[in-house]
Amino acid sequence: MEKIKITGGNRLLGEIDVQGAKNSVLPILAATLLCADECVIHNCPDLSDVKTAIKILRNLGCSCEKTGKTLVVDSRNVDNCEIPDELMREMRSSVVFLGAIIARCGKARISSPGGCELGPRPIDLHLSSLSKMGIKISEEYGTLLCECCPEIVGTTINLCFPSVGATENIILAAATAKGITIINNAAKEPEISDLADFLNSAGARIYGAGSDTVVIHGVYKLHSTEHTIIPDRIVAATYMAAAVMTGGEVRLNNVMPSNMVSIFWAFNECGCQIEPSGKSILIKSNGRLKRIPTVRSLVYPGFPTDAGPILISMLSIAKGTSVFVENIFENRYKYIDELKRFGAKIKCEGKVAVIEGVEKLYSAKVCCTDLRGGAALALSGLAAEGETILSEIGHIERGYDDIVGVLGRIGAQIEYI
Repeated sequence: MEKIKITGGNRLLGEIDVQGAKNSVLPILAATLLCADECVIHNCPDLSDVKTAIKILRNLGCSCEKTGKTLVVDSRNVDNCEIPDELMREMRSSVVFLGAIIARCGKARISSPGGCELGPRPIDLHLSSLSKMGIKISEEYGTLLCECCPEIVGTTINLCFPSVGATENIILAAATAKGITIINNAAKEPEISDLADFLNSAGARIYGAGSDTVVIHGVYKLHSTEHTIIPDRIVAATYMAAAVMTGGEVRLNNVMPSNMVSIFWAFNECGCQIEPSGKSILIKSNGRLKRIPTVRSLVYPGFPTDAGPILISMLSIAKGTSVFVENIFENRYKYIDELKRFGAKIKCEGKVAVIEGVEKLYSAKVCCTDLRGGAALALSGLAAEGETILSEIGHIERGYDDIVGVLGRIGAQIEYI
């Protein structure tokens, strides 16, 4: 199996074009099922999760052709409503296809998603919400069987937690449902707005996406459309961290600064200099990073849980002691033991990680435990003295398009082995 070798200590300088957002492209690919026509998706990143989503679409009867960063999906000949177990296991977020399959086919059959590397993420909210829309749901030997009785009907759904996945599945099911669906306490992430923009461009009538109340007026059918995926704010944060952890200066193009306010706050607190300009930002280090007394992960617009590992890697070399409180996932700190191999001083108890910054990190052989934790390890390798080896890099490839090539082009000594 491939590994990544990083020789740390190089100052990163140059420009990066930020890829399309993983957390946008996956629900949008699910949404192409509703169009029953050809859809063109631009700025589609080359990720293992995207490859799995394409396998799912093809299994359902779609044709998919990818050229560079453009993906063409033709869903006119959908003839299957089942996602096999092996594809469900390849991509935990494949449950986002559920609402779209039911809306298109009138029924769906998928294996029950289990836990993942971040701890259990039950889909109770997805299922209870869909059942309120007239969908009958049963479970048989680990398989979910869903069927309209006799059609999807709009209703008011009050989410007890602003779940991104549940909000997406409700929107997908409601777009062509009968009547009006109202989601209260909806997730407000930019990726939700991107999904709504795609569906609206195909003829949907979705209002309020990006706020905590989303209203969907069901339409009879959707049509073909063309859409460009928004930039990935977590990938942007990762490359920002790479710049400042190596004392570098990097310009990031294809970013949306308005979606990154809480991320910018954390970097500013660390003493970094950020200069936004239109759809690009310049990030530079102003000497050794500073501690942040306390950071808490929160739903958008708070500090994103996915950027937590990136920030903790930064704080491991900051001057002073910082505290990070993880409020979204209960098992997010599995990567911390690997970070300690670099000489980082981090103590975890429950939701809280206490990071005592050290002056230097030292190379290590480390194993990626999850997507963002793997990125954090790569960042520490860039800042460490000596040669670092990352194994289990398949986790990183789920969310980063050619991370080795991107970092190499701005001065990192990094390669696959």
